[in-house]
Amino acid sequence: MRSRTALLAAAALTAAATGTATAVTAPGAAAAGCTVAYTVQTQWDSGFTSGVTVTNTGDPVSGWNLTWTFAGNQRVTQGWNADLAQSGAGVTARNVAHNGTLATGASASFGFNASYSGSNAAPATFKLNGVTCNAGPVDPDPPTDPPGPGARVDNPYAGAKVYVNPEWSARAAAEPGGTRISDRPTGVWLDRTAAIEGVGSAMGLRDHLDAALTQKGTGELVVQLVIYNLPGRDCSALASNGELGATEIDRYKTEYIDPIAAILADQKYAGLRIVTTVEIDSLPNLVTNVTPRPTATPNCDTMKANGNYQKGVGYALNKLGDAPNVYNYVDAGHHGWLGWDDNFGPSAEIFKTAATTEGATLGDVHGFIVNTANYSALKENHFTVDDSVNGVSVRQTKWVDWNRYVDELSYAQAMRAKLVTLGFDSNLGMLIDTSRNGWGGAARPAAPGPRTSADAYVDGGRFDRRIHLGNWCNQSGAGLGERPQAAPAAGIDAYVWMKPPGESDGSSKAIPNDEGKGFDRMCDPTYEGNPRNNNNMSGALADSPLSGQWFSGQFQELMRNAYPAL
Repeated sequence: MRSRTALLAAAALTAAATGTATAVTAPGAAAAGCTVAYTVQTQWDSGFTSGVTVTNTGDPVSGWNLTWTFAGNQRVTQGWNADLAQSGAGVTARNVAHNGTLATGASASFGFNASYSGSNAAPATFKLNGVTCNAGPVDPDPPTDPPGPGARVDNPYAGAKVYVNPEWSARAAAEPGGTRISDRPTGVWLDRTAAIEGVGSAMGLRDHLDAALTQKGTGELVVQLVIYNLPGRDCSALASNGELGATEIDRYKTEYIDPIAAILADQKYAGLRIVTTVEIDSLPNLVTNVTPRPTATPNCDTMKANGNYQKGVGYALNKLGDAPNVYNYVDAGHHGWLGWDDNFGPSAEIFKTAATTEGATLGDVHGFIVNTANYSALKENHFTVDDSVNGVSVRQTKWVDWNRYVDELSYAQAMRAKLVTLGFDSNLGMLIDTSRNGWGGAARPAAPGPRTSADAYVDGGRFDRRIHLGNWCNQSGAGLGERPQAAPAAGIDAYVWMKPPGESDGSSKAIPNDEGKGFDRMCDPTYEGNPRNNNNMSGALADSPLSGQWFSGQFQELMRNAYPAL
């Protein structure tokens, strides 16, 4: 069975904060086993922030409470993703509505702030529904031997290095200060048929896989590929339109997916863990940018009518998933695109439709990726979606605009939960692209905004400094985000840099080219917007080249505004 024993505690700092316990559904039958990871994430003279991940290793439970006793004088002052109550040194954390069900092997994470003085020792014992945790096996069905080279694993990133693209690394290292990050792994974008063999002097797919074998050595190594060439690609944008017309699904299959699948199936590469991120910015368009939505485009209406997005994604999942060392992750947009009720559920349904089309099955999907090539903050620490100011919910603010989520971590975990209810694997893994969502530098707020109004509270405290969540092209003020890492939070397989920092999103003015890439005004810093960004300024950097080409000005800005800082 699949297990997620590699998960570490990194609680989502984005859900409702509550200082006292409230009534919840009574816990189900006591679990037969559990593990708890307790981490002090931040500590200062008089307080600290902790994250807790509890994993059920026994029978499924329909409600839970986790108890522990502090060794010192720690006092919980605020919590999230659980209802916490404290009596003396004893603490009880009860599930909230969205995380009460724990299947065998499933995990829930929550966090809290607390005060203390003197020492801050971690609790020695935890109990889940009365059963002592960390006292039995972590996995109720452990393998008798560790997986051998090339064996399928639950999280491909766990215990593995990740391929560093030498072409991107060289460009990054050539920039002043670029050697600080030039050794980081990034995605390899196969954004046209010619990229499979290599365009000009550029490396092709086999070149990258051969280089990966050299980097691998005797350990495990992940190679990250972006499968990105659907017919009628990016129907709501122009900057990244592709080479295939809306009806050319057969060419997509035979000239693009089939050659990639044949290379990945080569036994020479069987020892690599190959992660494919399948068709960025495609399926959500069939929900948000079609008639009768005000954001509809004729191109998206065409793609919804002909079904070639679903057919293409399904075909890719089916063919690529045939190789046992390939891990398919489907694009799931980002919270600033799909976080609203009328987008969230229908998009999840579209993902399921695509994953059961053209011979694909839900088993061909290892996980999903969010925020690819986008800028949404990983965690907004200064406000939650359930906060209110003077009786006004933050959901009513201009920035949040009735969205259910305020950052990518909460969105990714919620989308994962939704997809599991639709039949996807209960241990589905998520990836979050953190290549450009750090939002550091002098403009990064150090505290919540003033409580004079809900808008002031949100705008003054939010890390994401874009003019509008709909802005996506070469955003001014953006910075590198969390460095790539495995299993950073519950349900998250990895933070990744799938979009290589420094590669342009699109040109700031029309540039003739033979790549099918149009001029999208959202990349023009003088553009005053459209319905997809509520008619705001684009927030784009000036003097940008075609999408995918090196943009030195953006790279320098990303390093300058990195958070954590370089």
